[in-house]
Amino acid sequence: MDGATQTERQVAAGVTALADWAAALAWANVPKPIRKRAALVLCDDLAAMVAARGEPELIAFQDGLAISSGPAEATVFNGRAMRLDRYSAAVANGGASDWCELDEGYRRAIGHAGIYCLPALLAEAEATGATGEELLRALAIGYEVVARIALCFSLDSLTLHPHGSLAAVGAASAVAALRRLPGQEMAAAINTAATMVVPGPYNHAIEGALVRNVWPGVGAWAGMRAVDWVGAGITGRPESLHDVYARAFGGKVAPEVLSADLGTEWGLADGYHKVHACCQYAHSAVEATLELLGQAKAGEIARIHIDTHWRGRTLDNVDPATTLAAKFSMQHILATTAIHGHAGAEAFHASTLADPAVAALRMRVETGAWEPEPEWPTDRPARVTWELTDGRRLTAECLSARGGPDRPFSAAEIAAKALGIVAAPYPTMGAELERLLALDGEVLTRRWDATVGAMVG
Repeated sequence: MDGATQTERQVAAGVTALADWAAALAWANVPKPIRKRAALVLCDDLAAMVAARGEPELIAFQDGLAISSGPAEATVFNGRAMRLDRYSAAVANGGASDWCELDEGYRRAIGHAGIYCLPALLAEAEATGATGEELLRALAIGYEVVARIALCFSLDSLTLHPHGSLAAVGAASAVAALRRLPGQEMAAAINTAATMVVPGPYNHAIEGALVRNVWPGVGAWAGMRAVDWVGAGITGRPESLHDVYARAFGGKVAPEVLSADLGTEWGLADGYHKVHACCQYAHSAVEATLELLGQAKAGEIARIHIDTHWRGRTLDNVDPATTLAAKFSMQHILATTAIHGHAGAEAFHASTLADPAVAALRMRVETGAWEPEPEWPTDRPARVTWELTDGRRLTAECLSARGGPDRPFSAAEIAAKALGIVAAPYPTMGAELERLLALDGEVLTRRWDATVGAMVG
């Protein structure tokens, strides 16, 4: 660290302390509420992967991976009995994980920490015969590491998409934890993975560029390889995290969050879950729209006006070209929710893009600013006003959408969502997910490959 600035040294020391804590953490020392949260994230994000199985572009993507895959080691959760080498399976499941926008996320910073860990972790655990307990411990660690890194380096604007810029470090930290690397090697893997992130532009989600959906899979591969390469002596620098996120990406640095209150404050406690299949920045607008549907019908709407937070106003695309763009279009989200009466996956099916009623209503959406911007956790509010054809005006507000730590869904609600998704393609998976959610002793001590076998029949 010769010549390093004080901030660089602080970040390097913070990563070292974080990795040392992670390497020493025993499952018995993870508080029970955090264990249960880890199990819920696992089940929710696994269901999100399954939900995407019918997407034609994803099918072609996964089939392409199968052509070049090595010997089968891990399952691709697409309902087609596909098994690939662990690296290819991680890429395949990573590509599926965010496709339907039903995966969970981390609320205190921008990112979906669960899917930055699980695609790599699921494949590695199945390939190596790790137990369910070892998998959940590694998930809790990986989630903590990537959440703290997201908090450490904050950006003033939505220039980079976190799926590209964070997935590799989440995968590296989770796989390093599963392989029981000592702290020094885990820190090296995290720093190495940071140099292999994807500088994916945030506007690719708004414009519907489907490459955005595979960034978590690319990150899973890079993170796994970063762990592999530590043993070969191929690593970054102790300051690599700062080099990438502060110097290259321009993030503001808060090095103290990397190691403060370890074991007391948990990133998993600040996660959120979704029941609406679109960008979380619009969920408050969805809730307000659903409230208005109790007072009028979509066919009565002459115009829609929404005042919302600055992140929500970035979702500006009146004519989305892909299903991804639709999920990141405030105009489409408001229109399709009003017409379908919900914001589930069906409301964002490809057929809705050209639906005449949805397209016409999208054109009648106006967006304004919610001022002044509220503080967390009400920092993502929405006020939706419908102007009706008979001259009436109806308004509904939502300061904070359900799903986050301030207004959480119950575990039973998220479990019901996950079980409903997996029931058709995997009739036996639901029972295994319920056992995981209950932290059943047998499923925790059983090898993960055996649990996967029971899940997929």
